[in-house]
Amino acid sequence: MSSKENVAIGQLLSLLESRYAIRVLWALRDGHPQTFRHLQDSVGGITPNTLNTRIKELREAELITHGNKGYLVTPSGADLLKRMGDLSAFATKWVASQAKKAV
Repeated sequence: MSSKENVAIGQLLSLLESRYAIRVLWALRDGHPQTFRHLQDSVGGITPNTLNTRIKELREAELITHGNKGYLVTPSGADLLKRMGDLSAFATKWVASQAKKAV
């Protein structure tokens, strides 16, 4: 991997590592716009200040936008979520393997 690619990945991971950033994106994955309140409920446990900060950061990164009916992912955000799509299958397998270890 080139240093340019490393920098790009580092920048993306830095954004996504922010508390609740992935959860905000994940809550919008179905493509339906959500109001601020609905998005806050969908994410769960996020304060209004933190949600405002994450929305601002994700909007500046052009991963989400605000339309007439609420917040939704941009085409770039949808592309990222599509690439993260295997996360669900991996998470299911991983949780099952962790449960086996605990027994």
